[in-house]
Amino acid sequence: MALLQLVSLEEEQKRNPELKKADIQSLREWCQKQPHLPNITDSELALFLHSNYYSIESTKSTIDVYYTVRTHVPEFFSNRDPMGQKELRHAFNVAVHTSLDGTTRDGHKIIFGKLIDLDPSHYVYNDCMKYFCMVLDLWMLGEGTLPGHIILIDMEGVVFGHAGRLSPMGLKKFLYYLQEGLPVRLKGLHFMNTTPVMDVILGMMKPFMKKSLMDMLFVHSTKDSLEKHIPLEILPNELGGKAGSMKDLHAASIKKLEEHRSWFQDDEANHRVNETLRPGKAKNVTDIFGVEGSFKKLEID
Repeated sequence: MALLQLVSLEEEQKRNPELKKADIQSLREWCQKQPHLPNITDSELALFLHSNYYSIESTKSTIDVYYTVRTHVPEFFSNRDPMGQKELRHAFNVAVHTSLDGTTRDGHKIIFGKLIDLDPSHYVYNDCMKYFCMVLDLWMLGEGTLPGHIILIDMEGVVFGHAGRLSPMGLKKFLYYLQEGLPVRLKGLHFMNTTPVMDVILGMMKPFMKKSLMDMLFVHSTKDSLEKHIPLEILPNELGGKAGSMKDLHAASIKKLEEHRSWFQDDEANHRVNETLRPGKAKNVTDIFGVEGSFKKLEID
């Protein structure tokens, strides 16, 4: 089993001259006054600071949201055993989620997702999001600070039957985590090979998207449109790139998750909030996301 090697604070300071020890110390002192938070390393504090462009107050908010969501959204962040969790193993057969080598012209790195089992009845949104968040965790924590992160989803084979398996609350939870809690500099949310079903999915997503996320949302129906933002050579071979076959990328991604099984177990056991210790009023899932029944479930025949 591999331990997840975080980028050291010294290395992060070399990458980011604006990253000040004094800011890390200030956050460390704040954390000590937040008994509900878990132990957070200097490397993680550097990620949070960098993702907020060194604003201390914004960083505090991101830290709290990050650990709070990971505690109160068990459907994405609990039972993350890549070896023994049956539903998760099923999700591994439904989609490919992997980070890609290489960068965009601006130095941004890419995490890529695509369905490989196209039967809508096999697609379970929560399990596929759990899998995506696991890949994202290892990528984000293992790589450390980056100039920018891009999410690229290949929509080929996605049909109305898949859209019918999405829930507004499920989308709201992930988009809230993405926008308010994830310690990355998100620079783009790209959908390639889009079909008419994209309009339905975007219609469900848009109520939960801030203007800043809407501004970095790109929908591509052609390779020419995609290539303006992302060099095609860093894509999997089947999509016209040189990154290797989808099968090999998929296998390597699953192997990495399996190798870090003990990290996922430790994360779940030790890196959540303790609401009984939260200063002020404890939070629950309704406080964060509202009531499930306030959305109408999308019905698509």
